[in-house]
Amino acid sequence: MELEAISGAATVALTSTIVFLLIAKTWNAISRTISSTPSFSDRIMHEAAQRFRDELERLSCSQSTYLSGALVFVMLFVAAYVLQAEHLFAGYPSWQLYMQLGFLLLVSGYAAFRLGKTSLARRQLQFLRDANIAIGHQLQQMSANGTRVFHDVGTSAGVVDHVIIGQKGIYAINVVARRSGKRAHARLRENAIEYSNGKAEHSIVDISAKTNRLQKEFRQLLGHKVRVRSVIAVPGWDAGDQSTDEHLLVNERTIAMLSGWKDNTDHLLNEDVDVLQNDLMSRCSRG
Repeated sequence: MELEAISGAATVALTSTIVFLLIAKTWNAISRTISSTPSFSDRIMHEAAQRFRDELERLSCSQSTYLSGALVFVMLFVAAYVLQAEHLFAGYPSWQLYMQLGFLLLVSGYAAFRLGKTSLARRQLQFLRDANIAIGHQLQQMSANGTRVFHDVGTSAGVVDHVIIGQKGIYAINVVARRSGKRAHARLRENAIEYSNGKAEHSIVDISAKTNRLQKEFRQLLGHKVRVRSVIAVPGWDAGDQSTDEHLLVNERTIAMLSGWKDNTDHLLNEDVDVLQNDLMSRCSRG
């Protein structure tokens, strides 16, 4: 009788929970489709870590849906058990009831796995968002005298986290976010970032590809050569004073150093600055 009671209550609860999750997921998908573009989107620019903010919002919504589903299952299970849902399985052989329980456990395990995976992804995304916002806020302090900062600039080779354009030159800033400990150091080594705490090296080949692609697109737009300097930010790590011909390594405290990393060939005409800034305004609008 106890096995029948548990199987009956669990079946009612699981069936109702699956229906609830299907409706919730469908509604979330419809809501994102309908409200994906904000009002006045052509005048709203990307903020720092915009793509991480959007993805974090999606993961938070997904996490809430799974947690709500778990609460619905528990409440319906208790209600069905109290109301003697075992009559649904009265007379069924025990092996079928055990198979039903096994299936319920399998589904519950998968739901728990998805919830755990979503929670871990959300935690990592929060760190990426915070690291990008920290760098973005520091860069905003450099926005003056015709110099502008753009965030989440798309190229055919990927997204550049931040781009600064002004008369003194163009800088593509990419953020490499990794958790650090006390007195942790990072340094450039050929095509990778090496960490003092033994963490695996982080390749910067993709950063080079994005920077070179942005430089090529700007050259095609202006019709003449222009240099885009690559800056790599490692928030939380002691980066010291490290630069090569290709990259400058900084953290959230030393990001202002990039303004001194230039030469006379980096300077742009006012007309070129206007063209490039208008181009990035178009790229970075929320529309």
